Amino acid sequence: MIELLIVFATLGIIFSIIIPQFSKMRENQTLKNGARDVLSSLDKARSQTLASLNSSEYGAYFQADKIIIFKGTDFSDSDANNETINIITPASISNVTINSVSGVSGNIYFNRLSGAPSNTGINTITVSTASYSKIITISATGVASVD
Repeated sequence: MIELLIVFATLGIIFSIIIPQFSKMRENQTLKNGARDVLSSLDKARSQTLASLNSSEYGAYFQADKIIIFKGTDFSDSDANNETINIITPASISNVTINSVSGVSGNIYFNRLSGAPSNTGINTITVSTASYSKIITISATGVASVD
């Protein structure tokens, strides 16, 4: 009987150490996936622009829980051509800085001939969870990278 009590106590201690670590790993992986979604959306919008798909520019609109790839230079929420990519919680887009102006949402499109972003100032998107964050920077040439 005492042996079972010792086994259960030992298992309780092991689980109390391991379970929080798995939670942090899951949160970190969700953050990485959110940052990857932002990067791939920016890359797709830029690639479609450089390919002159439908003879148009493409851009990305950012909200806390999603990214919308749009056609043209102006974002319209009701456009049927929009492609929505949802950010999986607990990750979210916590800050969008376009042309050095910060907010919780914003958009950027890419120029057809150069692939450069429409705004030439500081362009960053912050993806974060409760414990972690990643900053995605869009360079003057339109290439996005994670810092």
